[in-house]
Amino acid sequence: MIERIRFLLNLSRAHGIARRYFFTNGYDGALTMLGLIMAFYVTDHVPIPTVINACLGAAIALCISGLSSAYISESEERKKELLELEGALVDDLGDTEHGKASKWVPIWIALVNGLAPLLVSLFIISPLWMAQVGVPLPLPPLESSILSALLAIFLLGLFLGKASGSLWLWTGLRALLIALITCLIIFILEL
Repeated sequence: MIERIRFLLNLSRAHGIARRYFFTNGYDGALTMLGLIMAFYVTDHVPIPTVINACLGAAIALCISGLSSAYISESEERKKELLELEGALVDDLGDTEHGKASKWVPIWIALVNGLAPLLVSLFIISPLWMAQVGVPLPLPPLESSILSALLAIFLLGLFLGKASGSLWLWTGLRALLIALITCLIIFILEL
């Protein structure tokens, strides 16, 4: 199955698109969770279940948005490319590997685009859940989730740097710096 997906992605040259969607929407999810949790952090006495519900609602919305937007845009792009290829070859390619790629690649890219922010968000809010069920944490729950968000953003930056062949540590630090600036802005505005 993995080899089949890899083959169709290679055939349609969609690897780079999936990688960009993973980073972009994963980063959106992480920064959204960081912003929400920072806002709750500077607002005193918000119950943890309220924070979890707000973050989970945002994570689900990001997932559905990512799934639907990527599927709609990618399926239309793939249809257009297939029609152009069929026009150039003066043949129906519906039953060929190109035809199959035009049907399956949008689904794969939509899954990457939708699941990236959901999984990153679940990682970030996991300390809140752990605190709710009584798992001891080294820091209070909100601070633990903020650190999880900063770690996720740094790791996404490393991933992007490594995938692009650039200086991966610098890319990770740059993503982390943007997250810290976001925290600072929220902190200043809420004081």
